[in-house]
Amino acid sequence: TVKDGDETFVPIPGMEEASLKIFHSQVLLPFSLQDGPTHAFLGPFMGQNNKKFGNTFLPEDSSTLPFIYSPQIDLTLFGDTTKIFRAFPPTKDRHLQWLARVEGSMRSMWAEAGIFEFVQLAKFDLHLFDPQMLLSAIFFWNRETRAFEFPCGFVCPTLLDIAAIIGLAPIGDKFYPDAYEEEIFIKETSISWDKKTYLALINAHMGKLDTLVSTSEHIAFLMYWLSACVFCTPSLQVPKYYYILAQALHLKKKICLSKLLLASLYTCLDEASESLFRESGPRNLSGPLWLLQLWLNAILEQKLSLTSYFAPVCELEGARLTTLTP
Repeated sequence: TVKDGDETFVPIPGMEEASLKIFHSQVLLPFSLQDGPTHAFLGPFMGQNNKKFGNTFLPEDSSTLPFIYSPQIDLTLFGDTTKIFRAFPPTKDRHLQWLARVEGSMRSMWAEAGIFEFVQLAKFDLHLFDPQMLLSAIFFWNRETRAFEFPCGFVCPTLLDIAAIIGLAPIGDKFYPDAYEEEIFIKETSISWDKKTYLALINAHMGKLDTLVSTSEHIAFLMYWLSACVFCTPSLQVPKYYYILAQALHLKKKICLSKLLLASLYTCLDEASESLFRESGPRNLSGPLWLLQLWLNAILEQKLSLTSYFAPVCELEGARLTTLTP
């Protein structure tokens, strides 16, 4: 330190990288004395758990503050990632076989409905996560602002991110389940509603080789795809309430699926953030967390020097991002 009257200053350190990092992380204001070297005022560098990142636009609600503000964090609660992410099973061979079969017949229909590129992502293992990366990000999720409250400011996925990563247009018709009529009556389909688990539904509805894909098989596939690959239901089953949306996509309705997906991501982040505060820690997270993984890969690719060891056949940006998961 350097004394100047009653004041004490800290001189700029040498150019060693380690010293500079400490210096830059603590400096508040550089200060030059007359005809002298540059010094700096130092202030208390608050710990990450206590630092407020400046939400000056919205009133603070302590019940929705990010988990990172907790006075104590027990990291042992986040060790068993198998239980935390059990709603995201790895891709099975039967899944790929059914996808290839239905795509052969419905390729043009998917393109007309605007979901062809998005469906291609189901050929990759979207459930290959970096659990600690996801949990670390969720530590910063603010359930009031619906954004990650990082030291650099508020950051969150947007409709344009979805368009860039998975090829879904940010425009289209709003989907109100109650407003859509059953143009294909559910009782007239041959869908087996007692086969709800993913594998059981595939085995029950996947047609034989060299046969046409029926309307019932296509709607059953879309319901499975929405449940297992898009919205990722916690029960690992295909719920009946996806029938109306699957029917609309089958009929080539211009549904704005990107808005549904983004809203679902925000909801699942809200639920995941809230679960962090439980005494037992988070369990059985669900929802489109695969999108969060791809988004984090995209924005942190350079910072974390993420590299891929193979190039996916699909040209979709999301396919490339799946190969970057640490």
